[in-house]
Amino acid sequence: GHTSDHSYDYDLVVIGGGSGGMAAAKEAAGFGAKVACLDFVKPSPQGTTWGLGGTCVNVGCIPKKLMHQGAMINEGIHLDSEAFGISLGESKGDEPHYPLTEHSWETMRENVINYIRGLNFKYRVRLREKSVTYLNKLGKFVDKHTLECTDKKGRVSQITSSRFLVAVGGRPTPLDCEGGELAISSDDIFSREKSPGKTLCVGASYISLECAGFLAGLGLDVTVAVRSILLRGFDRECAELIGDYMEDHGIKFKKQNLPKKLEKIDGDRIQVTFTDDSVDVFDTVLVAIGRQADTDKLGLENVGIEVNPKNKKIHTKLEQSSCPNIYAVGDVMEGCPELTPVAIQAGLFLARRLFNGATEPLDYQNICTTVFTPIEYATVGLSEDDAMEKFGSENIEVYHSSFMPLEWSLSTARSGHNAFTKVIVDKSPDQNVLGIHFVGPNAGEVMQGYGVAMKDGLTFKSLTDTVGIHPTSSEEIVTLAVTKSSGEDAAAGGC
Repeated sequence: GHTSDHSYDYDLVVIGGGSGGMAAAKEAAGFGAKVACLDFVKPSPQGTTWGLGGTCVNVGCIPKKLMHQGAMINEGIHLDSEAFGISLGESKGDEPHYPLTEHSWETMRENVINYIRGLNFKYRVRLREKSVTYLNKLGKFVDKHTLECTDKKGRVSQITSSRFLVAVGGRPTPLDCEGGELAISSDDIFSREKSPGKTLCVGASYISLECAGFLAGLGLDVTVAVRSILLRGFDRECAELIGDYMEDHGIKFKKQNLPKKLEKIDGDRIQVTFTDDSVDVFDTVLVAIGRQADTDKLGLENVGIEVNPKNKKIHTKLEQSSCPNIYAVGDVMEGCPELTPVAIQAGLFLARRLFNGATEPLDYQNICTTVFTPIEYATVGLSEDDAMEKFGSENIEVYHSSFMPLEWSLSTARSGHNAFTKVIVDKSPDQNVLGIHFVGPNAGEVMQGYGVAMKDGLTFKSLTDTVGIHPTSSEEIVTLAVTKSSGEDAAAGGC
């Protein structure tokens, strides 16, 4: 029903200034649309707030990757330096000669926050350059063309628009137990003024494991409490390899166990009673058991939009909600992978369809993702379990390899674990590739290019006909030859 001669204030109002919302706003404005973008950060239960850019930039991917990098640097010094002839620090008695390092949480935090503030400023500038009106206000639907806007001082105004895009993302699910309000979430950890100290991470999600990984890599005492399996939804074999690696690198796991009571003792310390009645004391409890879409106060009931009661996400078809002029992208959309690049791409594709005559929808299949645990994991396509369920175990084949990355090969401290890769194919004559998995260093950098090939219909022949880059871990993927069904050893060796 959109026409260019409407009488509304805007052609498009975007609610949410995260990755997907800003991408759509700028793209639409570039096609001549009059666009406004609302962004208002409601404080976390602990009072944490942040700037323009959404979860990824402020309390997600960016600070997580930077702190993960800090942990990798520290781990490399401890595990690898002696083997490469680098001497730092002194031995402790009869212990092996590991270099001594001292980590300053305060320095890392300050540098990370300063970098993020620079990004916040750049986003404001880019919206202005694209002629997008930025409104630091909280939006609520009055009707399908009217939005009530409330600023930080509580002042209320209204704007109208022909179309709306909901891109408000999600917020962490709180811990539902006695004293659960004492726990922090990923919204809080990166801006914590003092080192988290001894930390309990609650949950088996990638967010929980990534946080546990970088905290332990920086030298902290870390325990992970998990109800069932690690990394639900990911490949089981790869998830188990990650869990084993983390345990062997000093992270403790309390399996089939969750907190049932938190209480403060000794000042700011937190005593945790678990479901098995064991008790331990921590400086920080970080909960990462899932996320819910931030739709509670949007007034969706005023425009006839229902949400999934379990996760509060909006049901859509081609990003369009049940109210035809209201759309959704990103983590707020039911069935959408909760990944920043997906939200960005969805926003771009939608803006092109709405304001530039495009017809192509975003393809949500075969999207690469990486888990930045201490040993990284990247994947594109189906897991082995999902491939078996979809095609039948008799109709798929798995090529796999366990190998020592060259950069680890001199360090005896790394001898207990290999990297791993596998490619899942169907048993058609073409052997179409159904999924690629890689567990090892720099996993995200390894996988990105394979994602391009998967979008174009990769076959196992074209994969193995490709000349690898030597010596790299990535070449293990294009030189795979051992199948699981053969029963041969997957361990690789030599050049």
